[in-house]
Amino acid sequence: VRTNSILLAGMGAGVVRVKGTRRALAFSVDGNGRYCYLDPHRGAMLAVAEAARNVACAGAAPIGATNCLNFGNPERPEIMWQLVHAVRGIAEACRALDIPVTGGNVSLYNETDSRAIYPTPVLGVVGLIENADRTLARRFRGEDSVIMLLGATDKGELGGSEYLKVVHGLVSGLPPELDLGHERALQTLLVEAAGDGSIQSAHDCSDGGLAVALAECCFESGGIGADVDVPAVTLPEGWAEYSVEAALFGESASRVIV
Repeated sequence: VRTNSILLAGMGAGVVRVKGTRRALAFSVDGNGRYCYLDPHRGAMLAVAEAARNVACAGAAPIGATNCLNFGNPERPEIMWQLVHAVRGIAEACRALDIPVTGGNVSLYNETDSRAIYPTPVLGVVGLIENADRTLARRFRGEDSVIMLLGATDKGELGGSEYLKVVHGLVSGLPPELDLGHERALQTLLVEAAGDGSIQSAHDCSDGGLAVALAECCFESGGIGADVDVPAVTLPEGWAEYSVEAALFGESASRVIV
């Protein structure tokens, strides 16, 4: 936004300085229609969590949310069911993360030939950075840095994932589980670590999982890559052949690369 932009587009959450102060505001908009199609309650919770996590990755404490609720014809019982459970999911996540909803809008009757779009609640979250000089971006900044993954790495959840959609043409399974207590603790840790300079960058694992997130941390880094060990995850009987894919492309929630 003119001379107020701190991060260029694509570097993570959008961040603008508040002139006349040391503060900055971070913004993120997120939503995953596949998740909400498979489980509207959990999918809506995940949308809140990801938007808030993205501003926390910039070093900002989430302070408010807005939304755009995109659904088909609510006169059809199954569509109204989706809408009701998505609203409940948003409410549950916002209460747990202490993020007030300041407003929003609804877009209904999104259908063609009686076929509805995926239920897609989109969440926008704004966060506050007390010291704009401590703003974080997604890219790696130093060749000798230690890379850490914060969050549980052993689930390998592929339900509703980009991997299933792109490689196998499937939208199936259940979206990732979400522990809102762990999510809030992670976001608090990110804000504190950014504020005291403990971390140089932060990027959340979402669409595409760990492998995609690591690649994105290398983009526009001046040629810095990553040397990492990623252990295969243990999957239930019958799915063991996908243990490597699940480790690389599973989209388990509440994970951040720092």
